[in-house]
Amino acid sequence: MKLSFVVPCYNEGGNVEPFIKSIYENFPVTEDYEVVFINDGSADNTFEKLKGIKNTSPCNIKIINFSRNFGKESAMYAGLQNACGDLVSIIDADLQQDPAIVKKMVEMLDANPDIDCVCACQEDRHEGKITAACKNAFYKIADKFTEISFQSGASDFRTFRKSVRDALLSMSEFHRFSKGLFSWVGFNTVYIPYTAKERQSGKSSFNFIKLLKYAFEGIIAFSTAPLKFASVLGSLATLFSIIYAIITIIRKLVSHINVDGFTQLVILITFIGGIQLFTIGIIGEYLARNYIQAKNRPIYIAKEIISYDKK
Repeated sequence: MKLSFVVPCYNEGGNVEPFIKSIYENFPVTEDYEVVFINDGSADNTFEKLKGIKNTSPCNIKIINFSRNFGKESAMYAGLQNACGDLVSIIDADLQQDPAIVKKMVEMLDANPDIDCVCACQEDRHEGKITAACKNAFYKIADKFTEISFQSGASDFRTFRKSVRDALLSMSEFHRFSKGLFSWVGFNTVYIPYTAKERQSGKSSFNFIKLLKYAFEGIIAFSTAPLKFASVLGSLATLFSIIYAIITIIRKLVSHINVDGFTQLVILITFIGGIQLFTIGIIGEYLARNYIQAKNRPIYIAKEIISYDKK
């Protein structure tokens, strides 16, 4: 099989039918491809709509139905595990990412054997200025403080060869950050610009808080800089305390100033205690991830997998 579409779905009941129609418009059913839908514990009628699509679709449709919501990263991992194509394309079901762009990606890969992956980068974002500024700041920080390179605006919307898919699947870590994983595995990647469209239906499940949490996951997953920052902060706090103690002694000996010891003690304890709690919190984030990874729990649980031969 030449091409596999990996399509994570979470509460996309109003989008999956227009999405599959758009696939048909850009990829005739006579072409050799499959569409792997992952129902990530949707609370609406997404799964019923997907089964309806499968029962009437002339092309190869596979449905992976999760036992609950495991998140988009887990959904993409499940899709990669079940994709059979020589090329794999990750695309959202809300039609913000146009399947016509996938066709261009495939043509680029066919025409250039030395290219392993084509990634779409957003030019214009349909989002607030604060959100856009935070995203740009994340890419700059991540690119500077992690061991890998982050392309600004790079998304999970990309098409790549089977060798890239195999490399991604070889890393079965529980806390996944695909943008970082794609950069870490390397391969020759070409970035192309695209403009995201408006959602066909419904609202995005990502809000500002979730995006911040996702960005924090990415920093923790690919950098030890926060641990080093905690060490630097602790050293600065110690240095500050020593300097402050010297200044206090000098003032006492030279100016004979009565020092309010209680007030100074409270300030120093609060300052140093805050830094200690901050650094312990950073260490705790890394330990928590090691603890969860050591449990070796599965990245997802599939309640049901409906393959081509099942209706």
